[in-house]
Amino acid sequence: MVDTLSDIVRRMTGAQSVQLGKPIQSLWSGYGVIQRAVLQGPRDGGSDEPTAVVIKHIDVSQARSNRRGWGGDASHLRKVRSYEVEQTFYERYSGQCDPSCQVPGLIAAHEKANESGWVIVLTDLDAQGFDRRKNDLDQRGLRACLTWLANFHATFLGSSASGLWPMGTYWHLDTRPDELAALPSGPLKRSAAEIDRRLNAATFQTLVHGDAKVANFCFSDRDRDRVAAVDFQYVGRGCGMKDVAYLISSCLTADEAASQEEALLNIYFEALRDAIAVRPIEIDVAELEREWRALYPFAWADFCRFLAGWSPDHWKLNAYSDRITQSVLKHLGHS
Repeated sequence: MVDTLSDIVRRMTGAQSVQLGKPIQSLWSGYGVIQRAVLQGPRDGGSDEPTAVVIKHIDVSQARSNRRGWGGDASHLRKVRSYEVEQTFYERYSGQCDPSCQVPGLIAAHEKANESGWVIVLTDLDAQGFDRRKNDLDQRGLRACLTWLANFHATFLGSSASGLWPMGTYWHLDTRPDELAALPSGPLKRSAAEIDRRLNAATFQTLVHGDAKVANFCFSDRDRDRVAAVDFQYVGRGCGMKDVAYLISSCLTADEAASQEEALLNIYFEALRDAIAVRPIEIDVAELEREWRALYPFAWADFCRFLAGWSPDHWKLNAYSDRITQSVLKHLGHS
C-alpha cells in the first residue's frame, strides 16, 4: 500500500490528522507542488490547537525540461542538489534568522525512499501575517526587501556555507555550463570567468539568498516595513551584491534602475550598517561597503552573462543592464 501525502506528514509531525488544502503552486519545471495543510492534534506534548503549515512536496524521480527548453542531466542534478540545500538551510541555518530577516520555521523534513524526493513541512507565513504577494514594488516595499537582505547578509557574514552551495545563486557560472556554451562569442563570454573570480574573491562573503526576486518575498498589511522570504534552494556563499542586483532586476524598469541606483544602494548599506551594529560582529564596515559597492556592477554583469546564454531575448537584458555590463567589460579591458 502506497502512503498518501497526508500519511507521510502525519508520521513526520506526530499530528493526529492532516487536512490537506489546495495546492499553492507547482514547483519550477514540474518537480512537485507546494500546498497548505492544517495539522490536528497534539504534537510532541505541545498544544493541540490546529496548526497551519505549508508542505513542499518534491519529486525528483525523473528529469524534466523547463518551459524554456533547458533540461538534461546537468539541469536535473542541479535541481536535486538545490532541494538538498534547501532542506539543509531549514535544518541548520533558518533558526539563526530573527524577525528582521523572517523565514518559515521548519516543522519536519523527510527524504522519501529510493531518493525520489523530499517532503518539507514549514510554518505558514500567511498565518503569521505575511499574507500578501506582489509583482512589483513601491518605494516602501522595495526598502523593506532591501532591509531584509541587509539583515540576512549581516546574520551570515563569514559563514562557511557548510552543506549549502559553495557559491550561491541559481545562475552561478560553475553550475551553468550549457548556458555559457550557448552564449555568443564576444567580450562577455571571454570575461565570464574573470567576473566570476572577482565576485568569489571578495574579502567579505556572506550567505546570499540566491533567488531574491519579488515573488519570493511575502508582505504584510499590518507592518509594511517588514517582509519575510521563502525559497532557499540556491542559498550559498557569496557577495551580497548578487542578491541586491537580482532583486532590483526583478521589479524595476531600466529607467527606474538607472535613476534610483545610488539611492537604493544607500538604503541597503544603511540597513546593513544598522544590522551589523546590533550583532556581535567584529568587522570593518566601511571597508565592506567600499568593496561591495565596487562589485555591484560585477554582480549585474554576472547575471546578464547567464541571461544572455539562457534567454537572450529576456526583458531584463535592457538598456540599464547593458550599460552596467559594458562598464565592467571596459574595466576589464574586454569591451
